[in-house]
Amino acid sequence: MNKNINPIIKTDYPDPDVVRVGDVYYMVSTTMYFMPGGALLKSYDLINWEPVGYLFDRLDDSAAERMEQEKTEYAGGMWAPSLKYHNGRFYCFFVSHSAKVNYLFSADKFEGPWERQAVEGNFHDASILFDEGRTYVVYGNRDIYITELNDELTGPKENGLHRLIVHDDHEGLGYEGAHIYKIGKYYYLFLINWPKGSVRTQNCFRAESLTGDFRGGRVLKDCGEFPGRGAAQGGIVDTPDGRWFSIMFRDMGAVGRIPVLCPVTWEDDMPVFGVDNVIPAKFPTVEAKNYKYAPLYTSDSFDYPVKEDEKPELKLQWQWNHQPDPNLWAIAEDGGLRITTGKICANLTHARDTLTQRMMWPKCEARVTVDSSELNDGDFAGLCVLQSRYAMVGIKKELAAAYLVVVAYDDAAMPRSMGAADYMPGRIMEKLRLKGQTAKVAIKADFENDRDEAEFWFLDNGEWRQVGDCHRMVFDLSHFTGNRFGLCAYSTRKTGGAAVFTDFEYLYD
Repeated sequence: MNKNINPIIKTDYPDPDVVRVGDVYYMVSTTMYFMPGGALLKSYDLINWEPVGYLFDRLDDSAAERMEQEKTEYAGGMWAPSLKYHNGRFYCFFVSHSAKVNYLFSADKFEGPWERQAVEGNFHDASILFDEGRTYVVYGNRDIYITELNDELTGPKENGLHRLIVHDDHEGLGYEGAHIYKIGKYYYLFLINWPKGSVRTQNCFRAESLTGDFRGGRVLKDCGEFPGRGAAQGGIVDTPDGRWFSIMFRDMGAVGRIPVLCPVTWEDDMPVFGVDNVIPAKFPTVEAKNYKYAPLYTSDSFDYPVKEDEKPELKLQWQWNHQPDPNLWAIAEDGGLRITTGKICANLTHARDTLTQRMMWPKCEARVTVDSSELNDGDFAGLCVLQSRYAMVGIKKELAAAYLVVVAYDDAAMPRSMGAADYMPGRIMEKLRLKGQTAKVAIKADFENDRDEAEFWFLDNGEWRQVGDCHRMVFDLSHFTGNRFGLCAYSTRKTGGAAVFTDFEYLYD
């Protein structure tokens, strides 16, 4: 295969780690606060990927994860997983950034079920290494350490190896995002950093032993056709015929951090990324297998079988914005997703049981029908752009009447520290009295050429009509994820109202 390759996945799958077993490639990606979490993907050619499941349904079960006590988990939860295949078993190691707990998941089959255990310590962006009957984690930010784990893999081994192996003295984001491998006679450690005034860069250090000196430096500083957006933070994987590739992510603005594929060659036992320190637009890859991949996005009629006291399994492309409350969502008997409000919210970012899908680069659209018949006065429900600078097109209920509204929060001057919660109500950009209780609405997202804009539409007498202003989307550290479509309902006065969503359509070429 020799064609334009990148980005291989055109949506927000940050911190990818990949292993190969036989002729199948497996990927795990950071999902942070979204549930279920720990996205699992597989491929036969390193370019086309399909979802196969998740590591966990819930993680820390904290008040923040449940959106209780006015807390949220935005920018928290699962960070930077490390994936390994060892002695016939898959292992995934990562830290919960908010709980400061390390988790080790393991499974005989990649699709699960996965067993989990906590590992004592606080290992930022850790990579796990199985080597000669021992197990290690390499981790840190700026100062990179290696620590040996005990035989039970529950914490550091008493009197085991523990040492600083790499230090970064650049200004800016120091070394992190570790990936370590034993290849031949060398140990290879891959790290990212973001020097002040530069972009993300990929670095590699090599040593002949875990007690020896790790020496190396930058192996890639590439923005490709996207100025200022470096590709980094990933590992390497080989093919059955002995070639090597790296899957990293590239910062792509409001759509998020999306995976790219880079060819890797070797000179003097050191990896060479790309060609002339750039990821080429075209290069030979793995021969495609005759296989039909499930898409990374989906439409949904929400026509699932209804069983008493049992929730249906939603399609894998869906994730809840936080740990869902099973009492607040259901599939209606005559079809449709019913979301009931369970708390008073300042804005939609605090609404529980918001059902989301990633937006796709460069352009995508979502449509859905919203029924407000069961909403209370002061309730909002609709299709949203989920990020800290959020927006929604949907219905507001006032004095039992239904109004089509476009609501947005777009205060660019508001400071956005990591995990910061916002309690300001959005600005109502447009408000139209509806004749009935339902509305079909749409959001069109455009990320091409850094446009990062969302438009809002509704079906008016059989014709699509644009409403409200264009909304500027951002990638914001307070959430730390790409923008998503979301189905949401929230109350500002009284809880217990419900909205029903039907005929969700995801349009993408």
